[in-house]
Amino acid sequence: MADQNSSQDRNLPASHRRLNKARADGQVARSRDFAHFVAIGTCGALIAAFAPLVSDWLQQTLITGLRFDVTTVQNPGAMSDRLSELVVRLMWVLVPFGAVMVVSAFVGAVAIGGWNWTLAPLTPRFPMLDPIGGLMRILSKDKLIDAAKGSLLALILGAIGAAFLHAHVEEFAGVISLPLPGAIKSLAGSMLGGLTLLLLAVAAFAMVDVPLQRFQHAQRLKMSHQEVKQEHKETEGSQEVKAKVRARMREMVKRRMLAAVPKADLVVMNPTHYAVALRYDETNMGAPRVVAKGADLLAMTIRDLAKDSKVPVLQAPVLARALYAHAELDREIPAALFAAVAQVLAYVYQLRAALRGQAPTPGDLPELNVPIELDPHHKPVADMDADDL
Repeated sequence: MADQNSSQDRNLPASHRRLNKARADGQVARSRDFAHFVAIGTCGALIAAFAPLVSDWLQQTLITGLRFDVTTVQNPGAMSDRLSELVVRLMWVLVPFGAVMVVSAFVGAVAIGGWNWTLAPLTPRFPMLDPIGGLMRILSKDKLIDAAKGSLLALILGAIGAAFLHAHVEEFAGVISLPLPGAIKSLAGSMLGGLTLLLLAVAAFAMVDVPLQRFQHAQRLKMSHQEVKQEHKETEGSQEVKAKVRARMREMVKRRMLAAVPKADLVVMNPTHYAVALRYDETNMGAPRVVAKGADLLAMTIRDLAKDSKVPVLQAPVLARALYAHAELDREIPAALFAAVAQVLAYVYQLRAALRGQAPTPGDLPELNVPIELDPHHKPVADMDADDL
């Protein structure tokens, strides 16, 4: 029941992925009537274009084949050579004509659905052996439409052929009394006229069948809402999996940051919200690099880890906020913050020297040169409310 409801709910057009999959499975729109039209039209064009040459060739071939003398009749080898010669003459005409017909049939077959090379239709499909399922496929709407269309085309072509023969029966009967050249020309003209009528009928059916086959192909590949959701999930991935991947990536980044904190030169903090760990190696770095940063609980973790590793922790709220907002992890700090960070590093180096007894103890951290516009907590005057003023 669920499958039936799902099939009835298929009212959405096929996605690009479904169309590609169907094409890979050999499911493309094909029109047999269009292929027939191309083949018959090519045949008619060849007959019309080469009718005089074919008439002369056929006349000459019949004359050659029907000429006998006593020596030829009494010599079986000569008769065999005559037969071989006639076969070769026929092949010189029939083989090129047949090759053109094969090419035209191939072009007519692939013109609608395009070239599609796949071995998928040759793969054994055991569900196709189910007799009940096969009966249901035979009685499906598409098969019934194709059967009705084929029957109607056969009736129309039969009616055209019968009417044409009835209208030219006296002409065909009179061919017997004509000389051979005249009989051949008369038959060629009559055949060309009948072929034109058949071509017009097949062309009319092809004009109907081409859009019909495309419509039926699109109907067979329509999708339900559930199928669209499932395909989107398979293509884009489920939200749950993507969320888990993002969480895993954040955890990996966090571990990598915390592992880099003991190697930092200092940690700049806003006392309760932000912490940024910096490292600078003048031998291979053009500017200080951010090795870790975090907010709230992660900031406290960075601070505690830095203290345990004896990495200096400085309280510089404006600089900490600016670095957290504008500096990227594992990248050099923005050029606008070079001066402020240089002041902090100089203070740290002086403090370390004082601890080793190599320099006097520095005083308080000097006022840092941080551009006010880099502070995410800074409000321009134009954006302030009346209460702020």
